[in-house]
Amino acid sequence: MSPRRHIMLFGGSFNPIHCGHIALARQVLRENLADEVWLMVSPQNPLKPQDGLLDERLRYEIACKALQGESGIIASDFEFALPRPSYTWNTLCALGHTWPDSDFSLLIGADNWTHFDRWAHTERILSHHRLYVYPRPGYPLDAPLPPGVSYIDAPLLPYSSTEVRRRIHSGLDIRHWVPDSILQDVI
Repeated sequence: MSPRRHIMLFGGSFNPIHCGHIALARQVLRENLADEVWLMVSPQNPLKPQDGLLDERLRYEIACKALQGESGIIASDFEFALPRPSYTWNTLCALGHTWPDSDFSLLIGADNWTHFDRWAHTERILSHHRLYVYPRPGYPLDAPLPPGVSYIDAPLLPYSSTEVRRRIHSGLDIRHWVPDSILQDVI
């Protein structure tokens, strides 16, 4: 019997994907926390405004292009076929049915952890899946965590999609913010 595959889901709008997303996924693999990291491109986050959001298919295609050559890091459009808005619990259930021989965990930012209690079915998520929290500027990682939740040992990265969009709008250079392979796709 082959061992179960462990997939860590890193969900987000990826509007656009940036170097911080990729660095964090690489860190997960370096720490052997998962066999693969799936960047789950969300078509509609129920807790975020949709204004300024690029078309979901375009965000997915740009993410795929940015991840070319990355071993073990995959862009996923799995949520595109699910009911909207995209609730993580529904995604996890659908993934479990589609890949019953895989275990799924979640990677979220410390900013999302502060309002995790607003997510749908948080108790079910925590009772069935491991959750890893990574550092974000302005959100200290010093509070005790419940069972099944761990902080990931990752550097505090200065990247954000909001800042990439702001820099593009202001005509500032984004070369070191996004992979070279997608530079022309996002400006």
